[in-house]
Amino acid sequence: MEHPENSIEYTGLTVNSGVAQPPSVNPYAHLRPKRKSLPSASELVEGILKGDVTMLSRAVTLVESLQESHQAVAQEVIEKCLPYSGNSRRIGITGVPGAGKSTSIDVFGLHVLKNGGKLAVLAIDPSSERTKGSILGDKTRMEKLAVHPDAFIRPSPSAGSLGGVARKTRETIVLCEAAGYNNIFVETVGVGQSETAVHSMVDFFLLIQLAGTGDELQGIKRGIMEMADGIVINKADGDNIDRARLAQAQFRSALRLFPPTESGWTPEVLTYSGYYEIGIDQVWDMIDRYFAFVTANGYFEHKRRNQARYWMFESIDESLRNHFYRDPSVETMLADCEARVLDNKLSSFIAARDVLQFYFNNLKNNH
Repeated sequence: MEHPENSIEYTGLTVNSGVAQPPSVNPYAHLRPKRKSLPSASELVEGILKGDVTMLSRAVTLVESLQESHQAVAQEVIEKCLPYSGNSRRIGITGVPGAGKSTSIDVFGLHVLKNGGKLAVLAIDPSSERTKGSILGDKTRMEKLAVHPDAFIRPSPSAGSLGGVARKTRETIVLCEAAGYNNIFVETVGVGQSETAVHSMVDFFLLIQLAGTGDELQGIKRGIMEMADGIVINKADGDNIDRARLAQAQFRSALRLFPPTESGWTPEVLTYSGYYEIGIDQVWDMIDRYFAFVTANGYFEHKRRNQARYWMFESIDESLRNHFYRDPSVETMLADCEARVLDNKLSSFIAARDVLQFYFNNLKNNH
């Protein structure tokens, strides 16, 4: 419709028609590449065995997915990859936040890759308990490894599961080994029970500590100290060297109070500097000595067998727990029992007994 101001009555006054509005739909939308369909389990396995990083990444994403259809494909892939796994050194790395775990992994990783082979780093990133969000910043702290062609870094959000690690990490290890990665590092968040979970899936457990932070043994749980196959004091450089040596002596004294390890190995305490790359060879020589020791006395195979059995029972526990809590009738009864417990009309123990009894009776009636 023309503007009335443009008629001859208003000579000297003109109004432009304005700029045409762009369409509400993106005219280039049809040019976008279509999302690729999900590869089949056979295609994923074939790609993984060839060392295809893209296929490995897609398989790990399926392992981490909560969708049942994805889990079905993931389990099939894991089963087919299992015969090609088990041929790596699995090393767990833990330490208090700020101890320099990611920087150390960057340096340790490059040291390992000098001798050939491939390295996979599974970095468990702490998720927010409130939002379930995760920073996933480990890759930015492993600057050299992140661009190395023989390194695969996979940061995974912990999502609050067992302090950050669970069955999915062990399954990812299987996939990485099948893809030809003969060195696996698993970095923990350094808090909660994640250390226990990581210890149950690795061959060597390395504890990174700092010196010059006050009482060096303060806040170190005895359980973590007992799990460690080696303790290294980071940032032993400059003015901190004397403090690092003092901390080394304190940790050595503390370790003497612990009972002998099941493997027969005596954990060593070393100092090094991840930033200045001082003492890296000595740390890795210690790890080499450990593997030679446990391979010679048969403990390496014994531990691997025990770990496989442990994760079988863990998987059973997880499946049973999921089946229980996803049962609609159980959900209803749980809500009712919870309300009665909160109103002091029923004890917690009797409520638990009643719900479980109800659940087991349902299982009997359905079979």
